[in-house]
Amino acid sequence: MHLPVWRFGRPYESLERETLVHFLTGEPVAEVSQAGGAIVARDLQKAAQARAALLAIDAEEIVERLQTAGNLYAHGTLMVGDTQQTPDDFVRHQSATTGLPESLCRANMQKNMFVLSNMDRMLDALSRGLDPAILWKGYGVEDRGVTVSYQAQSPVLGLVLPSNSPGVHTLWLPVVALGVGLVMKPGSQEPWTPYRMAAAMVEAGIPAEAIGLYPGATDVGAGILAACGRSMIFGSAKTVEQYRGNPRVQVHGPGFSKIILGDDCVDDWENHLDVMAESVAINSGRGCINTSAIYASRHTKAIAEALAARLGPIDAKPPQDPEAKLAAFTVPGAAKAIWTQIDGHLKAPGVSHATEPYGSRFVEGERCGWLRPTVVHCATPEPELAKAEYMFPFVSVVECPQAKMLEAIGPTLVCSAITDDDAFQRQLIDTTHIDRLNLGPIPTTKLDWLQPHEGNIIDFLYRSRALQVRAGVAAHP
Repeated sequence: MHLPVWRFGRPYESLERETLVHFLTGEPVAEVSQAGGAIVARDLQKAAQARAALLAIDAEEIVERLQTAGNLYAHGTLMVGDTQQTPDDFVRHQSATTGLPESLCRANMQKNMFVLSNMDRMLDALSRGLDPAILWKGYGVEDRGVTVSYQAQSPVLGLVLPSNSPGVHTLWLPVVALGVGLVMKPGSQEPWTPYRMAAAMVEAGIPAEAIGLYPGATDVGAGILAACGRSMIFGSAKTVEQYRGNPRVQVHGPGFSKIILGDDCVDDWENHLDVMAESVAINSGRGCINTSAIYASRHTKAIAEALAARLGPIDAKPPQDPEAKLAAFTVPGAAKAIWTQIDGHLKAPGVSHATEPYGSRFVEGERCGWLRPTVVHCATPEPELAKAEYMFPFVSVVECPQAKMLEAIGPTLVCSAITDDDAFQRQLIDTTHIDRLNLGPIPTTKLDWLQPHEGNIIDFLYRSRALQVRAGVAAHP
């Protein structure tokens, strides 16, 4: 199977190709043509044509076509690269190169389909009821009779995509419905979702010239970030720091998501064990919304032991097994290196390993490795493991007085606070380093698709500005 570079509707086969292999067998799965930074820079000189192709179609029609694309993506047989790909083929391909169990690939496929199928509702929620035609025209009159204007900050959104979890693609799916084209550098191990999604969109009538796919080395990502007026990148804490304060780049890094048990509810912690376990382990713990730390003022050792009893026995299974819950680390040596780092931190004062009685956490394969769920207990928020996040089911249960929790937790993408204390809830609402707040026993992994996940994509792509039209003066149609 060959995946070409997709140059705004024109497939391009390069001489340089990367071979993707099955993480267990080493068997070739696909060849992927490689773009270079120069190709990206040259093509992006014509990026305005991508937006023009979308604006030539009615805004509501675009949404309907995206809804059709969602159905095709999940259920159709599509020409992906040079091969007809069924949904089952897609699941096998994705699992083979990412190490995700096939059941998790199917689950993430359903997430993406849900977002596309409900695109009309999501746009209404994200835009607060704005008529989509206003984004097409550039200005219009709201229901209350006020003239508003929104200016696109870039004709395309550049995307430097990861390979860790196919679920992250839900973040960019609304972009085409906003009249903005897509320029994507797929993840090196997970090109499958962007390629299949692009094929579904084109099959549903989205203009092919509105979408670009540029697999390649780091110079491709750098070229996209340099040339696009708005870009989205996924990466490590180092990547987040590199682009901090850059209004042209929206960075999605580690989430450091947390569960907090308030003093008024902590004595009933056993009632919330299901929420804690799901938040840690679902989707193999690979998402930034998975819980990496649980804070409570007491009962923390008992919580850690109970979570360890629930998660510790989970073992690595073949990807085809419907009971498989753990994703493999497909880069040779990666799992061992991560476990060596964790094992070193376990020797720190005040740290204990709650899942130690359930066997080794590192499972070594011939070509890959797995890390089994790991629960540690930290007597204070000071140890490194209390602040850590890893790409597998890992959680620190941290003992901390409630009065010091909000300062101690640090930057937090999702915080589920289990408390009925009005004063504490008020403090949580006012805490600026919590991005998404759940009040009550809600898993950190449970998203409300009608609310922004991490920043509103419309606010990122469009600028609200003043615009006045004198009576009798014709404006842009």
